[in-house]
Amino acid sequence: MSRDYRLAGQGSASVPAGAAPGIAAQVLVDRLLDYHALVRQVPAVATATPAGPSGVATGGSVEPGSVVGGSAEPSSVAGAVAAALAERRVRRLVRPAGLPASWLAELAQLAELPEGVELLEDDPPLSVRDLDAADGVITGCVLAIAETGTIVLDGGPGQGRRALTLIPDYHLVVVREDQIVASVADAIAHLDGAGATRPLTWISGPSATSDIELNRVEGVHGPRTLEVIVVHAAAGQEFG
Repeated sequence: MSRDYRLAGQGSASVPAGAAPGIAAQVLVDRLLDYHALVRQVPAVATATPAGPSGVATGGSVEPGSVVGGSAEPSSVAGAVAAALAERRVRRLVRPAGLPASWLAELAQLAELPEGVELLEDDPPLSVRDLDAADGVITGCVLAIAETGTIVLDGGPGQGRRALTLIPDYHLVVVREDQIVASVADAIAHLDGAGATRPLTWISGPSATSDIELNRVEGVHGPRTLEVIVVHAAAGQEFG
């Protein structure tokens, strides 16, 4: 029996093949909000804060499952990271090897955290006790899937080993627009083409489970809070 599966390069139900990158990014944001994640969008050029197509304020934080109309816009990824950590009152932050130093460039300016942010390096590997005592972790990702609202980590530079994102209560992840693919098929093709052999972690919102009565409980086996910074590219811009 033949089956008409959607293949890599054929888009998805929400992101047609050949759609502009911004469409995939907006679908990803919508899915993340559905999953009760926090979302910040950082534009390529800092300007006044307009609301996005679905009402999400560019650069502002979004409470789980909600949208806002406007707020102060961070001028860069570093600004968004600093604002996120200040709002969550993060004082002890796990930083995996290979994380871009520029992402943490504004932490010293956090007046909201006079004691500063202690960066915990995972070299040598932190113990489970140390990870559990940390306030959060910041990572990049290998890609994100718009249709399913999924972020994929492969343990590459800036992502670290799996325990780093499964134990701390708060996970802050940065996703570039050029890392967003339309569908699971596109993700598999990319990972296979890159010759990925490391264990993969697929994240769709904060960790959650349901009992037999379908009562949803978040944070049982991983971070209670997932916050995503989506970094948009200007027309013609290529990320290095």
